[in-house]
Amino acid sequence: MALLNENYLNLAENYLFADIKKKVDAFLKERPGAKLIRLGIGDVTLPLTPAVIAALHRAAEEMSDAKTFHGYGPEQGYEFLRNAIVKHEYRKRGVAIEADEIFVSDGAKCDVGNIQEIFSTDAVVAIADPVYPVYLDSNIMAGRKIVFLPSTRENSFTPELPDEKVDLVYLCSPNNPTGTVMSGRALQKWVDFARENSVILLFDSAYNAYIRDPELPRSIYEIPGAEECAIEFKSFSKNAGFTGLRCAYTVVPKALTVKSSNGKMISLNALWNRRQCTKFNGVSYVVQRAAEAVYSEQGITETQALVDYYMENASIIFHGMSEAGFEVYGGKNSPYIWWHLPQGTSSMNFLNTLLHECEIVGTPGVGFGSCGEGYFRLTAFGDREQTREAVTRIVAKKEPLLKQH
Repeated sequence: MALLNENYLNLAENYLFADIKKKVDAFLKERPGAKLIRLGIGDVTLPLTPAVIAALHRAAEEMSDAKTFHGYGPEQGYEFLRNAIVKHEYRKRGVAIEADEIFVSDGAKCDVGNIQEIFSTDAVVAIADPVYPVYLDSNIMAGRKIVFLPSTRENSFTPELPDEKVDLVYLCSPNNPTGTVMSGRALQKWVDFARENSVILLFDSAYNAYIRDPELPRSIYEIPGAEECAIEFKSFSKNAGFTGLRCAYTVVPKALTVKSSNGKMISLNALWNRRQCTKFNGVSYVVQRAAEAVYSEQGITETQALVDYYMENASIIFHGMSEAGFEVYGGKNSPYIWWHLPQGTSSMNFLNTLLHECEIVGTPGVGFGSCGEGYFRLTAFGDREQTREAVTRIVAKKEPLLKQH
């Protein structure tokens, strides 16, 4: 008889967003005429831009002709896309990343979860709390020891260095869910710590396009020494609307090595390449041509317009709620607003309160970790008019929303 991986039994019964969907479905059954506004899941709402659509059409036409048809592509990604990423995401910011250090994938979520496979199950993992659930769940599945790094108002939602031995550290900046962005000084502290203690940093930078402050780093490789200790994850989902198209990439520098049990230093770039060649057949040619178009002159302009639209939504939520007296964070260099609830309020109970009082869906902070209890996440990825209407409803219901729940 096949035996179960018992580590799966240590997972929460439901994935956070599946649990929220059940509650929303129950509410809509109870109130079928509700004019629901969804500010919960961070999915984009604007369509793909003309430059991307044109590239998709051209690539689809190529697939219809035997002379230009593409079958299996390189598992690492086509050179045309990897070179475009190098030029626009790194060289323009003075970062010397090479094309063979970039691995194109079908989503940052997949890579963030899969990367842990190349490390020992005995590795101790440090994870900020609160944070994106995939970091925690994928390592629970592997049976690793987890060390939590509290991210609270007291430390400006930026995790402190661990006071015990760890091997891997997940960092997310701009952070999901708090909307916090780590400064160059804060990242340098982590890079120095990692190099001194043989720690690998797993840096999720999926929302880097939303950073407005030019003084804030948009890649960990802007920090000296990071190429020796960090793996970076980026995505086309939130900046270019690829949530349904699926394209992302992971950067594994060739300078990054780890020690094997026999004392030999192993290249993580080579190891991740081996893993991808075994388990992944690459992102489709059509999608990679669409991703390349993001970096065309027209694509850059259109993509920036998408980001600007969502950041205007974030500003509407942040300033509208702040002026009404609510305590909110994020929203300035991130599409997320982190809402501090009244003292003693259960964030999961507040989901029901917001549904019934305002007909708005958000995300309970406790779903991102114990330090998220007492907070609530709203996203800026909605329609402009619905975003304005959501703020109007919240402000109108200020008194009941400020009570404990």
